[in-house]
Amino acid sequence: MCALDAAGLDADESTLAEMPARLALRGDLLKMHGTATETLRQFYKDHALESPTETLSRYITFALIAGPPPAFEMPVDPQQLPPDVLTIDGFQKVLADFYQETHLDIRWAKIEPEYEPSVERYRVSLRRIVTVSDAYLREISKTDGRSFTVYVEPPVGARTNFRNFGDRYAIVVGGNADARANAIQHAYLHFMLDRLVLRHRNLLDKKSSLLNVAAGAPRLPMEYRDDFVAFTDECLIKAVELRLRRLSGGPLEAALQDADQSGYILVRPLVVGLQKFEKAEPAMSYYFPDLIAGIDFDAERKRAQGIKFAVVQPNAEADEVHGAGNGHASELERWLAEGNREIANKDAAAATATFEQALAKYPNDPRVEYGLAIASVISGDGDRAKELFEKVVSTPAAAGQRAKESAPPDPSAIAWAHVYLGRIHDLGDERDLALDEYRAALAVNGAPEAARVAAQNGIDAAYKLPPGMGNTEPEK
Repeated sequence: MCALDAAGLDADESTLAEMPARLALRGDLLKMHGTATETLRQFYKDHALESPTETLSRYITFALIAGPPPAFEMPVDPQQLPPDVLTIDGFQKVLADFYQETHLDIRWAKIEPEYEPSVERYRVSLRRIVTVSDAYLREISKTDGRSFTVYVEPPVGARTNFRNFGDRYAIVVGGNADARANAIQHAYLHFMLDRLVLRHRNLLDKKSSLLNVAAGAPRLPMEYRDDFVAFTDECLIKAVELRLRRLSGGPLEAALQDADQSGYILVRPLVVGLQKFEKAEPAMSYYFPDLIAGIDFDAERKRAQGIKFAVVQPNAEADEVHGAGNGHASELERWLAEGNREIANKDAAAATATFEQALAKYPNDPRVEYGLAIASVISGDGDRAKELFEKVVSTPAAAGQRAKESAPPDPSAIAWAHVYLGRIHDLGDERDLALDEYRAALAVNGAPEAARVAAQNGIDAAYKLPPGMGNTEPEK
């Protein structure tokens, strides 16, 4: 965080009101000059993203896997590095040089006592969260090599960062402990429930067709659209949170409707199941199979098909570009939502028709081109998919006129388009071109974690079609 202070990260200084020495250190670091410090600033500038939160996220991940100062050594095996750390390759030496030049070991010794009051407040909050969560689940946190750690760093402000690397779970928080309690509880429930859900993967795989409906929700994060185990895990955690809040009547129904409309369609039946769990005796680790068995998945699939999923609200800048005031954006959002729902249902013909209709009216919108490209993949039209994905990835470098006529570049669509292009090249035995596309996906500013993982997997090994799938290789 000191390195990011010196580099000019937009930190939340209001959280340092009770830490005058730390605030003064931030001011000193911003004024510092030196070879290592200037190198750091240039590195930060070269790797900065449009979003300060996304920029911070990469360095937080680095901090959680790096060794201690002064060397900050990284894992020897590059495959152990998270994809977002690969995008700031070289930062280890930059940070080590900065640490030595600014004598941060001496500076830390002076300000460390200021951290203790904040740490103690979080310690009290964490103790309460662990006690309440363990009691509800009827589980005991076991010291079996797994760990859950809360790192207190006030300058991160409200930008909560949660990571897990195997059995190591960590969340980095700043600001008021009470304001971050919900985020910590959500992270802790992941720590308690992730392994349990994974243990019953075979049970869940039999029910995965429900995801075909949920994946059509525009608000549902990409990482849950093709992973039913992760999707179920997240729905279970949200359901437990609702039960811990003791909601009932109107407030509970409002929360369940929001979950449904956001695509988390398993939250509702899981809440019903948890009400039965609360009257039972076994711990959640033993009761979980009964919890899943109690869900009527056929009934839930029919119910979900009648849900009107909420659209992602465009930001003010996008509204201005699309002219939301005259209703154009809402029309486009409806087409996008409908096309995504049809893709989730594997209805290639319907999705193609929907996106073709949208493309006729919004010919330069990369979201439409991306949707049509995915529909082409499903239908086996590799040539058209390749052509459309190439148009999508050209968006950042497109001419100014195209940028004015279309939506702002979507990092998720661009990154995934590169991944799909890499896979198409792999299927065509064009490994060098495939590697170029996977590396391009990793370099996309703001690319989602799931796309980075897919890109790194593509670099590690050439993509092959899963068993039973037809060939989508474009004709040559």
